[in-house]
Amino acid sequence: MNILRKRLFAFLLAITFLFLSVTARVFYVQIVSGSELQSKAIDQWTRELPIRANRGNIVDRNGVVLAGNSQSYAVYVRSRSVTEPEKVSEILSEILEVDKQKLLDKIRSDNVSEITVKTKVEKSVIDKISEYDLGGVYFSVDNTRIYPYGDLLCQILGYTSSDGSGQTGLEKRYDEYLKGYDGDILYEADLIGRDLSGSTAKYIAATDGLNIRLTVDYEVQQICEAVMAEAYDEYSPKSAAVIVLEPSTGKILATSQKPSFDLNFIPRDDLQTLNKLGRSSIISDSYEPGSTFKILTAAANIEEYLKGNKNAFSLDYIFNSSRFRYVGGRAIKCWSTHANGKHSNENLAAALNNSCNPCFVDIALSLGKEVMYDYIDAFNYGKVTGVDFDGEALGMLVPEISVTDGDLARIGFGQTIAVTPLQLAAATAAAVNGGIYYEPYFVEEIFDNSGKIAEIINPKQKGRAISEEASRILAGYLENVVTEGSGKQAYIEGYKIGGKTGTAQKYSDGVIAAGKYVMSFVGFFPADNPQYLALCIVDEPVGGLYGSTVAAPLVRKIFEGIINSKGIEKSI
Repeated sequence: MNILRKRLFAFLLAITFLFLSVTARVFYVQIVSGSELQSKAIDQWTRELPIRANRGNIVDRNGVVLAGNSQSYAVYVRSRSVTEPEKVSEILSEILEVDKQKLLDKIRSDNVSEITVKTKVEKSVIDKISEYDLGGVYFSVDNTRIYPYGDLLCQILGYTSSDGSGQTGLEKRYDEYLKGYDGDILYEADLIGRDLSGSTAKYIAATDGLNIRLTVDYEVQQICEAVMAEAYDEYSPKSAAVIVLEPSTGKILATSQKPSFDLNFIPRDDLQTLNKLGRSSIISDSYEPGSTFKILTAAANIEEYLKGNKNAFSLDYIFNSSRFRYVGGRAIKCWSTHANGKHSNENLAAALNNSCNPCFVDIALSLGKEVMYDYIDAFNYGKVTGVDFDGEALGMLVPEISVTDGDLARIGFGQTIAVTPLQLAAATAAAVNGGIYYEPYFVEEIFDNSGKIAEIINPKQKGRAISEEASRILAGYLENVVTEGSGKQAYIEGYKIGGKTGTAQKYSDGVIAAGKYVMSFVGFFPADNPQYLALCIVDEPVGGLYGSTVAAPLVRKIFEGIINSKGIEKSI
């Protein structure tokens, strides 16, 4: 009896164990691994064709589309569903202009179940192929990136790769927002990839990418493009570039650089040319700014004077009228000969008007390297501005611990330091907008196709560079530069324009390159409440003499274009 009970107990225990094992397996298969196994089953018994998501548009601040999409199609061949390989290869090769033999070899290969024959195909071509009713040939919606205005803003917008992902510029920087998520068309198929008769396709919709709204103003951009093209034709420089900022926010309203290229016809087969033309010199390249940097030195002196620093010169102080300063045993001279009393009786305002190097040497050496470097840091030189664009350069700055008196003297008037145009534009904006440094930026809003806002990017203050009073005084001095001094060719009657010229020598192998200059002008208006600031740089213009004669007139033309476009009335 005991033996029978033991056997019955063992049997029941075995049955219970078996039941629990089966239950656990069912739970594992259906619950734990259900999704994975279902995916494997779908993958095994279906074949899919991609539905490309529409890449988000890039629009200007007013909604003008600068980068959009044109609907196109992709042609695929499912080789195991092709019953007439020769016919399919012949027709597709003729219509799509692809190699017939290569296509035929792929169709006959056992290693390839699905072949992408061609992408970016127009609807009319798809209609033509459809007339032949070719078995095993499928179509899918594709998209082609288009740029309605060709080379407009080409270095900033950037472009996409052949698979539609962002490759350079804002297309790359904001790719995660722009790209969207592809969908699929699923076809039921047998184990070797042949379509099952009577089956229906399952449609999984694509999710379109988000759109980005730029701070760029299309009207201002067009004005800049036209003026830079004119400058490039007139002076045959290595390059001509301009950036326009809104000083009170850091918004980049326009930036143009010549030479350029059409974004719809990217020279991908000439990488050297593409890299040269596609690089934003305004953000990624550094140059010696020359006299435009005197704005910082003047700002430092004014602020320190207002603070009571005895090493700062009073605003009425008359500088030594000698053309020369001797620092570290070397002579530093003014661009002017000082003949016939020129540059005599100069205070700070007059020194800015005349762009007199010795006066700014005096200021830099008197303030000392610690104070000067404090202002260099406050105006964000020697570091990135933080602009929402990849590849921003730092510029070049002698470490404070290593700077000599000779270095400091030259930094005072814009030598022995290299900056990016964006750094100089943003720093000048801070100098004249009331003293606040704003981080420059391109994108102000991200939104979907229904208009729903996903993200708003607001102006970002990085700190105070100088006091409001110092900024007001400096802006007034820079207005005098345009009305009375070296910036006269930027003057527009009835409008308060401020600015500063710059003519910087270029170097080759560590020595001055004879006859090679970078000519620039940074201007802003209205001078007493700046709404627009433009920095124009012309590299090695042929026939140009100074920033005052080359770059200043270009900024005037840009401001005149803005005044006419926006209907800005005279203020004086």
